[in-house]
Amino acid sequence: MAAAIAARSPSRPTSTSARGRSAVTRVCPCTLCTKQRNWAAIVPADAFRLLRGEASLSEYRCNTRTEQHFFCATCGVRPFGKGLSPRWGSYVAVSVHCLDDVTADELAAAPISWLDGRNDNWSA
Repeated sequence: MAAAIAARSPSRPTSTSARGRSAVTRVCPCTLCTKQRNWAAIVPADAFRLLRGEASLSEYRCNTRTEQHFFCATCGVRPFGKGLSPRWGSYVAVSVHCLDDVTADELAAAPISWLDGRNDNWSA
């Protein structure tokens, strides 16, 4: 994939590596996320920069058409999405699978918080 991203969480420095991921990752069991096996680190929108590859990205919007789901038009990988949430404000959800320098052990140890998008219960 040609896209490169940088993200920082409030407690971690800006980085193009796993050091920039948020402390807790999120999984949502809604139909779209389940079928795409989405697992993301949520960062504030102002903590996200797309470093390169914007021309390779295409956008998909489902259901309410409010969240932007980006995918690489060349290879089909879904690196991140953008949205607006009462919980997080303006956010970017970075796919942890697209963080190139994260090891399998780090992913296995990453804390996961489950959302309840399947029942539209986003405050759960």
